[in-house]
Amino acid sequence: MAESVKYYLAVDIGASSGRHILGWMQDGWLQTKEVYRFPNGMVQQDGHLIWDIEELLGHVKRGIKRAKAAVGGDRTEDMPELAAGVIESLSVDTWGVDYILLKGDETVYPCYAYRDSRTEASIPEVHKRIPFADLYRRTGIQFATFNTIYQLYEDKMAGRLDGVTDFLMMPSYLMYRLTGRKAHEYTNSTTTGMVSAETGEYDMEIVDALGLPRHLFPVPEAPGTLLGEYEGIKVVLCATHDTGSAVEGIPMKEDAPYISSGTWSLLGVKTPAPITNEGSMEANWSNEGGVGYTRYQKNIMGMWVANELRRELCPDTSFPDIVRMAEESSFDGTVDVNGEAFMAPESMKAAFDAALSDKPETAGDYFRCAYRSLALCYKAAIEELERNTGRSYDSIYIVGGGAKNAFVNRLTEEATGKKVEALPLEATALGNLKIQMEGK
Repeated sequence: MAESVKYYLAVDIGASSGRHILGWMQDGWLQTKEVYRFPNGMVQQDGHLIWDIEELLGHVKRGIKRAKAAVGGDRTEDMPELAAGVIESLSVDTWGVDYILLKGDETVYPCYAYRDSRTEASIPEVHKRIPFADLYRRTGIQFATFNTIYQLYEDKMAGRLDGVTDFLMMPSYLMYRLTGRKAHEYTNSTTTGMVSAETGEYDMEIVDALGLPRHLFPVPEAPGTLLGEYEGIKVVLCATHDTGSAVEGIPMKEDAPYISSGTWSLLGVKTPAPITNEGSMEANWSNEGGVGYTRYQKNIMGMWVANELRRELCPDTSFPDIVRMAEESSFDGTVDVNGEAFMAPESMKAAFDAALSDKPETAGDYFRCAYRSLALCYKAAIEELERNTGRSYDSIYIVGGGAKNAFVNRLTEEATGKKVEALPLEATALGNLKIQMEGK
């Protein structure tokens, strides 16, 4: 009788879609198979952008059920390449900064999305109590309007923290709903802008200065920690911030910068310790938690702008056709895609029109403008990275869905003068699986 295969399940949820990917070792190599995919996206409710967390949880559970059926004895799924076996463990990763409030075991709704504008009033109030220069020196986290620290302070101002016993980052909340165990995971906790760059724990001086309840901020736990079980499957913490898992999943030949390219582009490099000098603060670089290292990186708007342009201009056109349209265009205009105007506009086309003196005439013009602008952002970020680290680099690794865009890869190579190693693989899922399998 053939030996039962030991599988691991990565549940990787991005801002526009999620997927369940099984991983197993075969002949010394990690093999993967996507068994479930589902759409995701923010929804409008009462004038705010929110996440439908119950819908997400439903997809998580349906995907686990599909994965179990795919490798179970009844072999009900049409995936003959998967041998019978058992799922040893699973873990969930998502984007950072967003969270869910709890009163005991009662979920506090709604779950606000990071692109919502609700922090406009809380940001200056936070900085009155702790100037941003002090926040950066203590945490090393870049300024972004959606950082958890500003969202939590908005909750305090609105009275939403009254009676709250816990806040859990998105993936921790989903795993809590599977296991009943509440946990803060280190890599995702660093995205709150409230974790000490020195200790790796929540900075209680920040917590006290803002008058936030201390009990909300337990010591973060390391990737690899066992949380419990769900239907006989162990549930463990991976690097639950998706970029943390993505960096673990990149098969680097050398220590080089990476771009995790999806809705956001995260450009950075592994460093042994945080870099919190004035140059890093002024250039708005972040020091986020990695698995035994710091991810010194910067948020760049990423494929969000192209996705929104497609939704508005040509929703039925495939991305390969969109890329071809962009390549055929000769439009020379560019915009600062990191500008606030492109964060969550009602019309992405109108945002481009307002930023350009010469207006695009075709859909291809808009996409060419978006892709060229993105490559120029990468160029500026690489120059900052080399200046701030005192190092020069010869190559860049690009992973994630955006790595499939050969046009952007070529533009990036031309703009930066660096060799682009494009790896169009599910790096986040690979890192998620790697941490489960190695118990890191």
